Amino acid sequence: MMILGIDPGIAIVGWGVIEYNNNRFRTVAYGAITTEAGIDIEVRLKHVYDELCEIIDYYHPDQMAVEELFFTNNITTGIPVAEARGVILLAGIQRGLTIAEYTPMQVKSAISGYGKAEKKQVMTMVAQILRLRQVPKPDDTADALAIAVCHAHSAGSRLAAFYNQKKTRLT
Repeated sequence: MMILGIDPGIAIVGWGVIEYNNNRFRTVAYGAITTEAGIDIEVRLKHVYDELCEIIDYYHPDQMAVEELFFTNNITTGIPVAEARGVILLAGIQRGLTIAEYTPMQVKSAISGYGKAEKKQVMTMVAQILRLRQVPKPDDTADALAIAVCHAHSAGSRLAAFYNQKKTRLT
C-alpha cells in the first residue's frame, strides 16, 4: 500500500510517500512544494495543484492522507491555506485516490502515543519509525510523513482489506 501524506500550506506544502505492507514501513520519497510570497494567490494555487498532480502521477499512491486545518487566532492567514487544501483534495480525488483526513492531535497520538506531544518529539519519532538517519527538512515534510504514518496506523484494518483486495485481483 502506497500512502501519500500531505501537510497543507500555501507557502510550503509538505509531502511524503511511504509504503506500508505487513506492518512494515518503507520511505519512498518526500519533499516540499513551495510557492513565492507576493505572487497572486491563484497562481500559487495552480502551482500547488500542478506539482501535486505530478507527484501523484509519478509515485502512484493508493491513498492520500491530509491534515485537517486548525485555526487558533488569525483566520485571515488560514484562508489561503484552506484554499490550498482545496486544490490538494481536488488533485487527489481527480486522480482516484481515497482520501483520509486527520487532526493534528490524531497525528501526534498515532506517532508518539500522546495527542499533545511536542513537535520535536513527533519529528524524532517519525525518523525512528521510518528508519531515517535524520529528521526530514523542512518541518512540513516531516509533518507530511507523520500524517502518512498516522494513516497507516489509524486505518490498519481498512488498509489490510485494501491490500488483500488488490492482491486478489492480481492473482
